[in-house]
Amino acid sequence: MKNKTIYTLLFIVCVVGFWVFENFYTPDTYSNPNNKTDTTPVDSGFLPSSTTGTIVEHEYFMLSYNEPYEQAEWVAYELKKSHLTQDDRRRPYFIEDPKVRTKSADWKNYRGSGYDRGHLCPAGDRRFSEYAYNETFYTSNISPQDREFNAGVWNRLEQQVRYWCKKYGDLVVITGGVLENGLEEIGEEDVDVPDAFYKVVFKKNGDSIDVLSFLMPNKESKAELDSFLIPIDELERITSIDFFENQDETWQQKVEGKVNASGWRF
Repeated sequence: MKNKTIYTLLFIVCVVGFWVFENFYTPDTYSNPNNKTDTTPVDSGFLPSSTTGTIVEHEYFMLSYNEPYEQAEWVAYELKKSHLTQDDRRRPYFIEDPKVRTKSADWKNYRGSGYDRGHLCPAGDRRFSEYAYNETFYTSNISPQDREFNAGVWNRLEQQVRYWCKKYGDLVVITGGVLENGLEEIGEEDVDVPDAFYKVVFKKNGDSIDVLSFLMPNKESKAELDSFLIPIDELERITSIDFFENQDETWQQKVEGKVNASGWRF
């Protein structure tokens, strides 16, 4: 009888401990272990506007957090040839972003939702260091994505961007979900599920830049990647984000009004 009581108490302690771990345990912040600054900042002249004013800067990417939607409205990062390594990295926990003042959404909102925790700045673009890789697992860098979309056409686009980086050199990427009223919501924090995702990719070409912008429905597609190209002007209308607000009007009119894929190989 005494042993049975002890086993029962141990079982209760284990159950309570597991529940506390699942609901309250958060691993340490992903800080730079070397305590040195080795940033690859995005040129401020080519950063998009923030509709919320909540700009968060990490060492290897920047973002504008949109609290009502519990995710970033955009993530911007530089992709260099030196970043494209195949280093084997152990996937860390998804944890809340300590730099988001209002707290980024808990990863548990995604559990049982049927949606992937889709990276905006891909972990695969940050294999060159453990710190850079882990940094992409802040929940401010994820958005609910259809699983087939995440593993399919979206993954194809991410691989295409890496190909361009290898071929043309350093790129800047700005990406996010289209956040609007009436979206499906998941989890206790009502994380919105974008109906579509966008990606803007550009490279320097002398004194100007070559720009491509993609808009993709949040579902799998076998269509060619170039079929998702739209002008920057159209993407700005859809997202309410000014992607090159720091450039003069003449420059914007020249670059943003049409699709020009002549400088890119698909």
